[in-house]
Amino acid sequence: MAQRRSYSAANPGNQVPIDGRSSRIDPVTGEEEEILGRGAGADASAPADEGADAVEALEAEAADDEGIIAEAEAVLDGVAAEGDALAAAKKEAADWQDRYMRLHAEWDTYRRRTSEQQAEEKKRATEKLIENLLPVLDDFERTVDYATENGETGLLDGVRAVQTKLLDALVKGGLVVIDPVGEAYDALEAQAVATVPDPAVFDETVQDVYQKGYKLGKKVLRPAMVTVTTGGPKRPKDDE
Repeated sequence: MAQRRSYSAANPGNQVPIDGRSSRIDPVTGEEEEILGRGAGADASAPADEGADAVEALEAEAADDEGIIAEAEAVLDGVAAEGDALAAAKKEAADWQDRYMRLHAEWDTYRRRTSEQQAEEKKRATEKLIENLLPVLDDFERTVDYATENGETGLLDGVRAVQTKLLDALVKGGLVVIDPVGEAYDALEAQAVATVPDPAVFDETVQDVYQKGYKLGKKVLRPAMVTVTTGGPKRPKDDE
C-alpha cells in the first residue's frame, strides 16, 4: 500500500501517460484504467488534417471516377450512334438492292414481251406476204397448163400478167423498185458498172439500168446496176 501511495504522490490525479494516451489507477481496485483522449505531448490537429486529406483524396478519386464514367458513357454513346448509322446504311443498301432486283425483273419481262411481240409481228407480216403471193402461184400454174395444152401461143402475155401481179403483191408488202433511168446518179441506191460519154445530158446521169434494185422502206436490199454518163454539163444544185 505504501508503494501505491508513493506512486500516487508522484503522479497527481493517478494518471499514467502511455504512448500519448492517459491512464489512471482505480483507488478501489488498484487497477490501471485508460482514459480516452490525447496525451499532453500529442498533436491534436494531426488526425483532423489526416481526415481532411483523406476526404480530399476520396473526393479527387470520386471526381476521377466520374470523369472515367462520363468518358465511358460518351464512348458508349458514340458506339451506339455508329451502330445506328450502320444499321441505317444496311437498311438503305437492302432497299436499293430490292429496287434493283425488281427493276431487273421488270426489264426482263419487258424485253421478253417485246421480243415476243416482234416475233409475232414478223410472223404476221410473213403470213400476209405469202397470202398475197398465193394467187401469183395459181397464175403460174394456169399459165404453164395453158402453154402445155395450147402451145406457146399467148404464153408471153400470160407471163407478163403473172409478173405484174407478183410485183404488185410485193409492192403492197413495202417493196420499192429502184429504176433510176434518166435520173441523177445516187451512189446509195445504185452501183455504176460503166461510164458512157454523152455531152448532151448532165454529167453523172443514169443512162441504162442493167439490173433493177429494190429496197424495203428506207433499207436498200439490192442496189441497181447502171451506166453513168460523163462529159456533159454539171447538174444544177436544185436538181441534185
